[in-house]
Amino acid sequence: MKKNHCPTPAWGSIALIFSICADAAPPPAQLVTVEDPCKGVSIALESSGKSYEEWRRDWLSVDWGQICRYRAENASLPPSTAQRVVFLGDSITEGWIQSDPGFFHLGRLDRGIGGQTTPQMLVRLRADVLDLHPAVVHIMAGTNDIAGNTGPTSLSWIQGNIASMVEQVRAHGARVIIASIPPAAQLPWREGMRPAATIVTMNEWLRQYAAREGVIYADYYAVLDDGYGGLKHALSDDGVHPNAAGYAVMRPIAEAALKRALHSQASVGSKTRKTRSRTL
Repeated sequence: MKKNHCPTPAWGSIALIFSICADAAPPPAQLVTVEDPCKGVSIALESSGKSYEEWRRDWLSVDWGQICRYRAENASLPPSTAQRVVFLGDSITEGWIQSDPGFFHLGRLDRGIGGQTTPQMLVRLRADVLDLHPAVVHIMAGTNDIAGNTGPTSLSWIQGNIASMVEQVRAHGARVIIASIPPAAQLPWREGMRPAATIVTMNEWLRQYAAREGVIYADYYAVLDDGYGGLKHALSDDGVHPNAAGYAVMRPIAEAALKRALHSQASVGSKTRKTRSRTL
């Protein structure tokens, strides 16, 4: 068998060397699309004998955006109504339905996934939000981006991801509620990190962005803050995630935001129907 002698490429010569060595290199594996990718994900995620860290690593390797997480639940939903609200977020959103299940009624859907960052939420936005045809979408994100859960980032990247989600949701005719990032003086899984000042900066941007774009801002930070950038001890067991008492103080803020959003959505719908009737 003839041995290949392909030189180590310099930056300016990659294309040339690839063309010289392409015939000698083995052909790339054929790309395969399947009717139901989530079946393959389920097989890869069989959890027998795996630690949580191993299980999570495997999930991210086969379904980075975790599109398959809520697939079965989404498929079983009844047709959407004018009251449907999707809560998109990370573990703070995911934990909400566990601590206060009674809040999720009247078509309110919890689509939080622990550990997720804004680019991951963008990946699953269509599957877990747009395809569910909600009237209102509540977005709470940023804690895990600041923690670097999916790698280094910047405030402008986080802001861009949130803006992209808002733009897509609005393009599909739904109202948006942007939630503040809850306070956190430290992150237990990132030893030595002090995110409080960054969270304050992000929340100020979220507030200004909401005002500029005409979307609703839900300020949970104000009722959770201990006055020093941390989450009040009585409202959290780990300084990051609200406990039942924490969600209890968040609930009135959420209810007020939802009332505004649904009222605005109904007004828009009414105007649209009147316009269409005049046109017809």
